[in-house]
Amino acid sequence: MPHPLNIQTVPGQYAIARLAPDADFPDWLNGPGFTAAIRASDELTLVCLQDRVPSGVQSDPDWTCLRSLGPFPFDASGIVHSFISPISDKGIGVFVVCTFDGEHVLVPGPQAAKAKAALEAAGHTVTDAP
Repeated sequence: MPHPLNIQTVPGQYAIARLAPDADFPDWLNGPGFTAAIRASDELTLVCLQDRVPSGVQSDPDWTCLRSLGPFPFDASGIVHSFISPISDKGIGVFVVCTFDGEHVLVPGPQAAKAKAALEAAGHTVTDAP
C-alpha cells in the first residue's frame, strides 16, 4: 500500500446541508465539532454536527466523520485515493473534505463499522478520538 494512514474517528453524528448559493454563513454552523463550508456557484454546502441543523433546512443526516492525521505534503499523490478506495470498494458512499493537515471522510453512520473494518484490512490504523 502506498500510503498507510493513521485515521481517527471524529466524535458525533454529522449532517451535510445545502443552502442557496448567495446565503450567508448561518450562526448555527458555529460550535464544537468538525465544520466545513463550501460555496460553489450553485450552492452553499455546510457540514456540522447534525443536532445544530434547523428543521426545514435541506440536509442529509447520520454521517460519521473519519479524519486522516497529517499533515501531508500538498504535492503528495494518492493520499485521498488510499483513504477512500477501501471504503468505496465495499460499496460505501463517501463525502470528502480536505483540510490543510488532512482529509475528513464522512461515511453513512449505519455503515461506519464496515468502513473502519475495510480501512484496517487495507493496512490503515483507525482509532477513536481521545
